[in-house]
Amino acid sequence: MPRAILSVSDKTGLIPFGKSLVARGFELVSTGGTAKALADAGLPVINVSDVTGFPEMMDGRVKTLHPKIHGGILARRSHPEDLALAKQHGIGLVDLVVVNLYPFVETAAKPGIKFDDLIEQIDIGGPSLVRAASKNFRDVLIVVSPKDYDSVIAELDKPGGPTPAFRFDLARRAFEHTGAYDTAIASTLGEVKVDGDAFRRGGSSDPPAAAPAQLHLSARKLRDLRYGENPHQPAVWYALDPPAGLGAPTIHQGKELSFTNLLDLDAAARIVLEFDEPAAAVIKHTNPCGVATGVSIAEAYVRARDADSLAAFGGIIGLNRTLDEETARAIVSTFIEAVIAPGVDEAARPFLATKANLRVVVADFRALTDTRDYRSILGAMLVQERDRVTEAQAQWPADGITVVTKRQPTAEEWQAMRFAWRVMAHVKSNTVIFTDATRTLAIGAGQMSRVDAVKVAVNKAGGWKGGDAAILKGSVAASDAFFPFRDGLDAVAAAGATAVVQPGGSVKDAEVIAAADEHGLAMVFTGRRHFRH
Repeated sequence: MPRAILSVSDKTGLIPFGKSLVARGFELVSTGGTAKALADAGLPVINVSDVTGFPEMMDGRVKTLHPKIHGGILARRSHPEDLALAKQHGIGLVDLVVVNLYPFVETAAKPGIKFDDLIEQIDIGGPSLVRAASKNFRDVLIVVSPKDYDSVIAELDKPGGPTPAFRFDLARRAFEHTGAYDTAIASTLGEVKVDGDAFRRGGSSDPPAAAPAQLHLSARKLRDLRYGENPHQPAVWYALDPPAGLGAPTIHQGKELSFTNLLDLDAAARIVLEFDEPAAAVIKHTNPCGVATGVSIAEAYVRARDADSLAAFGGIIGLNRTLDEETARAIVSTFIEAVIAPGVDEAARPFLATKANLRVVVADFRALTDTRDYRSILGAMLVQERDRVTEAQAQWPADGITVVTKRQPTAEEWQAMRFAWRVMAHVKSNTVIFTDATRTLAIGAGQMSRVDAVKVAVNKAGGWKGGDAAILKGSVAASDAFFPFRDGLDAVAAAGATAVVQPGGSVKDAEVIAAADEHGLAMVFTGRRHFRH
C-alpha cells in the first residue's frame, strides 16, 4: 500500500486531496492539526507518533524527526541495500510527502509580534521532510502547494504514473519553497537588535530596514517580458515575498504589460497613495504630466488628464479608488496605455473592453509590508526606506511647516501648497511644479537647475505656444530641494505664483527669503527634502 505523509499549515484543499489519495489506495500518515482535520472529515489516518513509537513532544517541536519517517522517505528503490535496511528496521516506505511550512512570513508581518512568538514560527521538521523528499524525487513525490493537488492526482492516474519530468519539477519548486522560507527567516532575524537578554525588531530610529549585515531577498518569477526598456534588452518580472502591489496583480484585460508600463504603473500608484481623497495621476516616462483630486474619481481623472492633455495621450493612469463606469467612459474617450486601480466595477468592464489593448491592472498597494526601495547599481545594490510625504498627511498649517516670509499664506494657498508638496515628491529631480489646490498646472521635471525647471514648467503651461502661461497667475509652486540662489525664486515669481513651498536649508536662505518678500510672495519651509532620481 502506498504511503503519504501530510503535515500542512495551509489546509486549503486538504480534505478533497486526502479523499482522492484514499480512493487511490494510499495510507495517510499525519501530524497534529493536519491529522485532526483528516480524521474529522472521516478519513482513516495514522498519527506519526504511532509510526515512530514516540509521542509528539516539546509543544510539537519534535514529531517527524525520526529514522522511521526519514528512512522511509530517503530509501532509494533502485538500491537493494536501502530496501534491505528499511525492512530490517521496520521502516515503511513513503511515496508522497505533502508539506507546507509554518507561516513565518505572515507572522513576521504582524505589527507588534513578540520575538519569542516569531521564533516559534520557524519550522524545523517541515523543511527536513521537504528536503528529504525532494532529494529522493525519483521515488517520492513532494507537494508544497495546494495548487498542485489536482495535477498530482492527474499524474497518479496516468498508466505509468507520474513522469520523471513531473517529479523533478515538483522537487525543484520544493527547494525554491524552502529556500524562500530560509531567506525570509534570515532577512527578518537580520533586523533584530540584541540588548543584553532582550531581542527586538528594528524600529523607525534604526538605519534603513535595520541594515542587516546580509540582505536576503526572495523573488518569484511572474513572467518573461517582451523586452526591457529597449527591444535589445531581455527582461523578467519578479514578485518579492510576501507578494503585494505589483507583485500580486490581477490583470483584467489588455496587451501584455511591458517593462516601461510596469515602471509607469508603479510611479502612478505611488502618487495617488499620498491622497485620502479621490485622486488620479497620469504618467509619462515615470513623471506625472497631470495629477488632480476631485469629488469623484471620474472628476479627478478628467482634471488630471486635462492638466496636460497633449502629454496625457498614450499615458499611464493611477487611481486610488475603484474604477467605476463614469471613469471608464472617460478613459476610453482617448488613447491610454494602461490603468492601475484598487478595483474595477463590473459596470465599468464593458466600456473598458471596447479598448481591447488597454491594460487594466488591479493591485492593492496598501497591503505592502516591506517599506524598502531597492535600486541596482553596477555590481551592487542600494536600499532605502520608501519616501512618503508624511509631513503633508495632516492639513496645513501644521507643526514643522514654517512660514519664513512677511506675508502669511491664505487658506487657499495653504491647501494648494499641501497638494503641490505631495505631488512634487514623486517628480524626478530637479523639479519645480505649479498647482492650484486640487490639480497640477505645470510640471518642470528632471532639470539640471531650478531655473531650468521653472522654464520648462512655464513652457508646459503655454509659453511654448507663444502665450504668457496665464494659467500660472495666482498658482503656488513647490521645489523638491532648496533654492541655492534667488534666481530660481525670481523665476517662480515671474511665472505668476503667489506662494512657494520648499525644504529650506540653503546658505542663501536669507537671500531667497528677501527675494520672496520683494515679490510679495508667501513662502514656507518644510525642513524635509524630497529628491527623486
